Amino acid sequence: MCGIVGYTGPREAGPILIEGLRRLEYRGYDSAGIALVDEAGDMFVEKKAGKLANLQEAIADRTPHAAIGLAHTRWATHGRPNDLNAHPHQDCTGNITVIHNGIIENFRELRDGLEARGHVLSSETDTEAIAHLVEEAYRGDLADAVRESLRKVEGAYALVVMHKGEISRLVGARQNVPLVVGLNGEESFIASDVSAILAHTNRVVFLEEGDIADVRPTGVVVTGLDGRPRERAVTLIDWTPEAAEKGGYEHFMLKEIHEQPEALRQSLAGRVTANGRIHAPEVDSLDEAFRQVTRVEIVACGTASYAGLVGAAAIQDWTGLPARVTVGSEFRYSPPPLDANTLVVAVTQSGETADTIAPTRWAREQGCPIVAVTNTVGSAITREADAVMFLQAGPEIAVAASKTFVTQVTTLIVLAAAIAKARGTMGAEQELELGLGLRALPEAAARALELNADIAAVARRYVNSRGFMFIGRGYSYPAALEGALKLKEISYMHAEGYAAGELKHGPISLLDAECPLVAVATRSRIYDKLISNVMEGRARDARVIAVATEGDADIHHYADDVLWVPDTVEALSPAIAVIPLQLFAYHTAVARGTDVDQPRNLAKSVTVE
Repeated sequence: MCGIVGYTGPREAGPILIEGLRRLEYRGYDSAGIALVDEAGDMFVEKKAGKLANLQEAIADRTPHAAIGLAHTRWATHGRPNDLNAHPHQDCTGNITVIHNGIIENFRELRDGLEARGHVLSSETDTEAIAHLVEEAYRGDLADAVRESLRKVEGAYALVVMHKGEISRLVGARQNVPLVVGLNGEESFIASDVSAILAHTNRVVFLEEGDIADVRPTGVVVTGLDGRPRERAVTLIDWTPEAAEKGGYEHFMLKEIHEQPEALRQSLAGRVTANGRIHAPEVDSLDEAFRQVTRVEIVACGTASYAGLVGAAAIQDWTGLPARVTVGSEFRYSPPPLDANTLVVAVTQSGETADTIAPTRWAREQGCPIVAVTNTVGSAITREADAVMFLQAGPEIAVAASKTFVTQVTTLIVLAAAIAKARGTMGAEQELELGLGLRALPEAAARALELNADIAAVARRYVNSRGFMFIGRGYSYPAALEGALKLKEISYMHAEGYAAGELKHGPISLLDAECPLVAVATRSRIYDKLISNVMEGRARDARVIAVATEGDADIHHYADDVLWVPDTVEALSPAIAVIPLQLFAYHTAVARGTDVDQPRNLAKSVTVE
C-alpha cells in the first residue's frame, strides 16, 4: 500500500511531487524517494529510509529544475526499509526509473533470469526487476516496452515508469492495485490515490485492471497489454483534499474496512498459486523444525490473540499437534515448559508490542524455533524470529484493527498449512480445497461488504441497548470475540464475547430485551448446536442479530436481523464473518458520536508492558 505520484507539465515538478508525497505519507513511511529529469536531460534520483522529512532534508537546496518526475513513499514488503530498497529503482543504464505498489509474485524467477543475462540488481526488492525488464524491451517507445515487460509479470501492481530520453512522458500500469490519472489543461498527474493530486485538479481518470496509461502533459491514452485502445471516462471529484486522504470515506477505519479485499489479495500474493497450491516460502528453512516439534504456542495480544485462536485451531486440526494461544502479558509470568521441540508463533501487527516481544525473546532463549507474524518490516519482533511472515496489508491508520485482523487470520492459516505439509498430514485434496478457498477470499470479502451496505440502519436500531452478548462456536468463536472487541473499542458500549455453549453457565443471566445476542452462525459442522444456544437467548426475550451464510433458509426463524456473508471454507470463515461485525461496530460508534479513528485511552502500538 505504498504511495505513488508523478507529474508532467510546465511547472516545477519537485515541489508538486513532495506535496503529493506528504498527502500520501499515511500510506507508507518506511522510506521515500524522488526521480526528476532536469533541463539538461539528466536523471536526478534521491531516496532515503524513514519519514518523508529525511528525503526533504536530503534534497533541500539541490533539487534540479525539472518539468517531469515521479516520487514514492514506501510500506516495505520485499526488502528491509533502507536507502537501497527505497524507490525509485533504475535499470543498468540509468535511463529508466520505476516506482511500484503491489507484489510481483514471480520476482525471484525474473531476478534469476535477469542476473543470468548479465543484469546487476542491487536491491532486495521485487520492483527493481521491472526496471531491468523494461530496459531489455526498450526499442525507442516506453509504452511498448512496458507492455512487453508486463506480459512476463505475475502479481499485483500499480507502477509508473519514466525514461530520461522521452521528455514529458510517464507510463503507468494497473493490475489489482489502484492507480489514477489527473488532467489539468497543459499538465497531467498520475498517483496511487486521488488525495495526492486533488490540490491541482479534480478531473480524474480511474484506471481499471490491465490498463496501460501513456501520460503526456496534454492528456492520457489508455491501452491494454495488447496495445489496443481502451476508453476511460473522466470523473469530476468533489472531495476536499482532506477528505481525499480517506478516499472519500468519513473515517480511516471505514476506508480500511473497505480495503480488506485488496489487503487479502496482497497478503496472499506469492503464497497461493492459481491452481490452489499453498506455499509459504518465508518458512521453508523451518521445514525440519516443523517435523520435529511436539507442540505449538501462539503468543499475541488483543485482536492478534483472536486471530491466533484461528491459527491454533487450524494447526491442531490439520497436524494433531497440541496448539494454544496465550496472551503475551501472561505468557512470561506463567510460562509453559519450553524447549527446542516447541514452536512459538508471535503475532503482532506493529511488531513492537512489548507484551508480545518480551515472551518471544524469552522463548528464543529457551531454544524454541520462532515464527513472527507482523505487518511491519524492520520491527523489533523480526529480530527475535527465525522466520517472519509479513501480513502485507499496507498501513492501518485507525487505532482499531480491521484489515490487519483478516490478514493475520489468513497468514496463520497459510502457516498452519505449511506445518501440515511439512509433517505430511495434509493431503493434496485438502490442500486444493483450502488453496482455492484462499484464492476466492478477496472476492468473498468484497461480496460481504456489498451484502452489508445498509447495515447502518441495523446499528441505529440497537444503539440504545444496555449491552451486547456475542457468541460463536468452533471457528466462529474468534470472530465473535473480535466483533465484541470492535464494538467496545470504538463505541464504548459494553459487549462480551463467549463460546456459545457457555451461555447457560452464567452469562445468560445478562440477556433480556435490552441486551441483544449477536450470533456468528455461519455454515459449520456445529451449526445446529449454535442454533440451540441462540434459542436459549430468544427464550429470555433477547433480540438476535445473526451473521449467516448466504442461502441459509432457516436463519430467519431464529434471528431478528441477519447480516449476510458469502460461503467459504470453514477455517477461513472468521476472515469473512468479521466484516459485518466491523461495520456494525463502526456505524454504532458513528451513531453515538464517538471518535472512531482515535478512540479514548487506546494507542495503535502498545510499546509498554
